[in-house]
Amino acid sequence: MSMECFFIKKIVLGLFFLIICKVTVCQTVADTIKVFEIDDVVVIGHRRPKEVIPVQELYGEQLKKLSVYSVADAVRYFSGVQIKDYGGIGGLKTINIRSMGSHHVGVFYDGIQLGNAQNGVVDLGRFSLDNMEAISMYNGQKSAIFQPAKDFASASAIYMKTRTPFFEGDRPYNLNLAVKGGSFHTINPSVLWEYRITDRLSSSFSAEYLYTSGEYKFRYAKKNGYDTTELRKNGDVTTLRIEGGLFGSLNRGDWKAKLYYYNSERGYPGASVREEPGMFKNQDRQWDENLFVQGSLRQNFGSVYRLLINAKYAYDYLHYLSDPRLDVSTMYIDNRYHQRETYFSLANMFTIFNWWSTSLSTDFQRNTLDADLVNFAYPKRYTLLNSVATSIVFDRFKLQASLLHTYVSEKTETAGSGAGDKDIFTPTLVLSFQPIKRIDLNLRAFYKSIFRMPTLNDLYYTFIGNKYLNPEYTNQYNIGATYGLNLTKSWFKRLEFQADAYYNEVEDKIIAMPTSNQFRWTMLNLGYVEIRGVDIATQGYFRFGNVDVNTRLSYTYQKAQDFTDPIDDYYGGQIPYTPWHSGSTILGLSYRDWDVNYSFIYTGERYEAVANIPENYAQRWYTNDISLSKSIGIKGVKMRITAEANNVFNQAYEVVQCYPMPGFNYKLKLNIIL
Repeated sequence: MSMECFFIKKIVLGLFFLIICKVTVCQTVADTIKVFEIDDVVVIGHRRPKEVIPVQELYGEQLKKLSVYSVADAVRYFSGVQIKDYGGIGGLKTINIRSMGSHHVGVFYDGIQLGNAQNGVVDLGRFSLDNMEAISMYNGQKSAIFQPAKDFASASAIYMKTRTPFFEGDRPYNLNLAVKGGSFHTINPSVLWEYRITDRLSSSFSAEYLYTSGEYKFRYAKKNGYDTTELRKNGDVTTLRIEGGLFGSLNRGDWKAKLYYYNSERGYPGASVREEPGMFKNQDRQWDENLFVQGSLRQNFGSVYRLLINAKYAYDYLHYLSDPRLDVSTMYIDNRYHQRETYFSLANMFTIFNWWSTSLSTDFQRNTLDADLVNFAYPKRYTLLNSVATSIVFDRFKLQASLLHTYVSEKTETAGSGAGDKDIFTPTLVLSFQPIKRIDLNLRAFYKSIFRMPTLNDLYYTFIGNKYLNPEYTNQYNIGATYGLNLTKSWFKRLEFQADAYYNEVEDKIIAMPTSNQFRWTMLNLGYVEIRGVDIATQGYFRFGNVDVNTRLSYTYQKAQDFTDPIDDYYGGQIPYTPWHSGSTILGLSYRDWDVNYSFIYTGERYEAVANIPENYAQRWYTNDISLSKSIGIKGVKMRITAEANNVFNQAYEVVQCYPMPGFNYKLKLNIIL
């Protein structure tokens, strides 16, 4: 029996048992006195459900006011997060949550995961905030059981939610034109067009262009300290993003479909290592093309049964060029990669009683990777996920439990070169309790076991891959509390506070090890890490007359130790690039049509290698950003003018060793809303 037939049979059987349900709903409403017809009343707001899983969010005006370029810049304000930034606007940006590694972070775009089976990393720097409505970060998984099986399959997750069209009154369209410009020859125009086709159907189109030279001055450090200033080069970026969407409403349901296209060319300035006196050469170039189309259907069948269907097709192209004729410090690389992904999900929700519900979900995914490498394996990965989850909710007590089954099978063009099948079950248990009914204090705890598959590069990259790799396993333990306080009759309006203490384990860590040839490394399972930490986040809302004040504070303490080899001289040391202390502050002031926003990010001391010795010590760094906005209305046209100043004290710092970050820079933005 072929692999495809095996999967088809397995999926059909799974779906057959999932969708058997019998729901009968009958409801009649009669008014025998008098009938009045009134216009629709729409209440706009951000619904904040009680979360039983640690979550942090940035949304609405708070997100728009941040002095940031991309999603990667915004999530730096969450506690427990480390961003690896390889140099300014054009550099690769990856996220690490609670020191478990970038590969353990699931990134979701409008409810469907963004995939990269090739290297397992999603570059958050490519996602703009112009069309973004909210960004959420969950430790463990989302606080819901009505979701695809994919949502249960990561140690932590980032959810990006783009804008859904909303029209005031009988207005048939919305148009938002924006242009940004500033330091590094940056020009960034964008357009958002929303159109109401019918009362039940609307459309959205957005496009954005970005160019920046990426050239900025940085101080170069010799042994005795900073002694000269150089210009960061080959950091230019040109990108084009186009999105189109359709949004429809149904009786007791809704659906949406989205087309996304992204094209970019960028230079990688590389490490600032002096090759010749006064010379910093790095001429690597990368071209990306990303296209996906995805759709989602949500339907309620009465109060007992709900159905969610997701589907997606994605194509990703990457061309990487490194030419030693331009930079003698590199070896010649001119490779092209083609990834294709097909994904389908069916999630079912059953409400057995008002206090008890359960869900069953089945996901299927197919990934392929082609490359112009010698002796390449041309792998195909088939993934089948099944989840069963239950939720019990009483007045002051909540319990969620889930079990995820993951089956992975791979095929290659060379017989016998494929990795073995994986068949794994992983559980999660979540508890929440409100001790006193009148006080908005909730205690919570969760345990989650999960794993991440080796990437296709880990397994099959020519001369490097190792098909015998085991998955990386993680165990997460978390206890915490949330507290909220409202005082609507005073200047102090609202306080939200959350604190969590956690312990994580990462086993079978996948690392690259050199062989007898420095150009030929191999991937091995070698590593055990224990992470202990505390995350604290608080938000406050105040009003002094006509002045509204919003504040957000976050703090993280982490002790992430490498316990791989007991005889190693550095056994038990802090893992690279994990600071013991980090935090951020956001302060926003609003007065009539004026807005001022100040933000501060701090990263404490850390080490740049496993050996915690003075030679690998990395200094603490911090940045201060400020923005000023003014809203203007002229004959029905709304305009918003914003001026931003970033790193206002011009601090020289590096997030990753030898990748200097920009000093003081500015940005001007004009929004026109029709």
